[in-house]
Amino acid sequence: DLADESACAHLVGRAVEELGGIDVLVEHAATQTPVDDFTDLTTEQLRRTFDVNVMGVFWTVREALPHMSEGGSIIITGSINGLRGNTSLIDYASSKSAVMNLSVSLSQLLMDQGIRVNCVAPGPVWTPLIPATLGKRGTEGFGQQAPMGRAADPDEIAPSYVFFASERLSSYYTGET
Repeated sequence: DLADESACAHLVGRAVEELGGIDVLVEHAATQTPVDDFTDLTTEQLRRTFDVNVMGVFWTVREALPHMSEGGSIIITGSINGLRGNTSLIDYASSKSAVMNLSVSLSQLLMDQGIRVNCVAPGPVWTPLIPATLGKRGTEGFGQQAPMGRAADPDEIAPSYVFFASERLSSYYTGET
């Protein structure tokens, strides 16, 4: 549960133990729950969304940094919603905007250590999060508003992560979305 600081620390500790360190950290977990009316957005939902989507990123990055060295890469998943907003996912969109700003801020901070921080902000992508949170009503026509007229498959955005993870290919990139 990435809304739990100790779980984030445990996750990083286990990765370091099993892998011997961290060269690339990909922050790609999130939660979302649509609401039809802003007044239906409860404080509990807002906190849960920010705990998972923002605090979980913060905690895992903070735990991972001592185990990263020059040439390392942190890739944070933002969202088109963090750039444009979303009327039924206000808490999610706000949380994604926050982590997108966090990635830029961290990139400036970590540049002298040789650790690159970038963000991938996809539009609609068919991930398990979509049917699990949007239901049948939300998945009908999902992605039709995108320039390609459809949602992406995960393997269509994966190359962006591979690019940012590769020191050779993206050594000049940091603070980018």
